[in-house]
Amino acid sequence: MTGTKAKLQVAGALDVAELYKKEPPSFGHAMHEVFGFDPAYVNLNHGSYGSLPLPVKAVCDDLAAQIEANPDKFIRVLNLAHQTEQRECVAKLIGAEADECVIINNASHGIGTVLRNFEWHEGDIIIGTTTTYGAVSQAIKYLSDIPPHPTVSTFTLLFPTTHTTILEHWRDHIRSITNSANGDILQKRKIVAVIDSIASNPGVRLPWKEMVAICKDAGVWTVVDAAHSIGQELDINLSEAKPDFWVSNCHKWLLAKRGCAVLYVPKRNQHIIKSPIPTPVTYNSPQDDDYEGPQDFVKMFEWTGTIDYVPQLSASAALDFRQWIGGEYKINEYCHNLAVAGGRRLAELLGTSVLDPEGDLTLNMVNVELPIPGEIEYTDEINILLQHTLLLEWNAYAAHFRHNGKWWTRCSAQIWNEVSDFEVLANAFKDASAKVVEHVKKQSVNQA
Repeated sequence: MTGTKAKLQVAGALDVAELYKKEPPSFGHAMHEVFGFDPAYVNLNHGSYGSLPLPVKAVCDDLAAQIEANPDKFIRVLNLAHQTEQRECVAKLIGAEADECVIINNASHGIGTVLRNFEWHEGDIIIGTTTTYGAVSQAIKYLSDIPPHPTVSTFTLLFPTTHTTILEHWRDHIRSITNSANGDILQKRKIVAVIDSIASNPGVRLPWKEMVAICKDAGVWTVVDAAHSIGQELDINLSEAKPDFWVSNCHKWLLAKRGCAVLYVPKRNQHIIKSPIPTPVTYNSPQDDDYEGPQDFVKMFEWTGTIDYVPQLSASAALDFRQWIGGEYKINEYCHNLAVAGGRRLAELLGTSVLDPEGDLTLNMVNVELPIPGEIEYTDEINILLQHTLLLEWNAYAAHFRHNGKWWTRCSAQIWNEVSDFEVLANAFKDASAKVVEHVKKQSVNQA
C-alpha cells in the first residue's frame, strides 16, 4: 500500500482481488488512500450523497466496460443474474428474503412508488411528521392535492427529546386518528403512516420498530423511510420488525455507487405494488387476453426502461469492500464513537451544545448547535451564503438546518474522518455563522 497522499490508481488499473489480499488502511485519514477525495476537502457530509471507495469504483468501471462491449448481451441476458446477486446480498444484510427485495434508484423513488400504488379513497389518511424528508413530505402533499384528496395528518417531532416521549406521543396520535370515527374508521378509511428510521434533519435515530408495532396493533399501514439505515443501523432485521414497506439507500452508508437503493415489500403486501414507476412492459393488465393474475413483484422491477445499471449492481462490491476493512460492527463502532467525540469537540469550539448529549438518538450522525441566533429565519439566501462560505472558502462541509428555534449542523462521521476534521469544521462554521449574522444586520439597516 502507498501513503495517504498517493491514492490508488483509478479506472480499471486497480486489481481489486490483489488489493483485498493486503491489509486495509487504518480508519481515519489513512483511509483517504482508498477514496477519490480532493486531498484538501474535509468531508463531514457523507450522509447526503454517499462516497464511492476506489475498489468499488474499479468494479463499477469493469461492469461499465462489459455493458458497453455488448449492451444487448448484458442487458438482455446477463443482467438478471447480476440483479439476483444484488438482491440476495442485500436481503441477507437486512433480514429479508431475496424475492421481497428489489434494487431501485433511490429512497425517494421507492417511497413515491409505494405511496402511488395505494388505491386512495376519500377519507383516507396519510401520516407524516414535521421531520419527514422534504421530497417525501411534498409527495404526501401532492397525493392530497389530487383526487380523491386523502387527508394529511402531521405528527410533530421537536428535538431534543427522548424515545420514550416520542412513543408516548406517537401512540396518542395514532389513537386519536383511529378513534375519530366512533371506532369504525378502519372499516371506512385507509391510514398509512410514513415513518423515518433515522431522520434526515436532525440526523437522529427514531424508535421506528416500536412505532411500526403501534401502527400494526391499530391497523395502520407503515411505510418506513430508512434512507440512512443500511450500512449505519446494525440490527435492522425486517423479518422481525415487520414493516409493511421499507426503503433504504445503498449509496449512502453502505458505500455503493449512487444512486442505488433497496425496496423491501414482504410477500403479504406485494399485491399492493401493481406497477413500478415507470410502468414496465412486463406489467400484467386485466385487459390483456393473456392476463395471468397478480403481478410478479420482482419481475416488474427487472426492466423499467433503459438506465445505467452499474449503480444498481454495485451493492455486492460495496459489501466486499466493507468486509475487507473490518465488517459492519467494526465500521459502525468507529463511526459512532467518532460522531460522539467529534460532536462534543465541535460544540466545545463553537461554544454551543450537542442536540443529544446522552447519545441515545445518535448513530453515526451528530447534531451540533451553530452560533447563529435562533430568531434568524431560514431563507434560501442564508442557505446559499452558508454553502458558499463552507465549500468555496473552506473546502469543508456538513449539512446545516434550522430546527425548533435553533440553527444546527449535522455531521456524518465516516471511516476516513478524525476529530481534527471537526476542528476544521468549527473554524469554517465560525466564519460562516458570523457572515450570516452580519448579512442579517445589513438587511435590517437597509430595511429601516
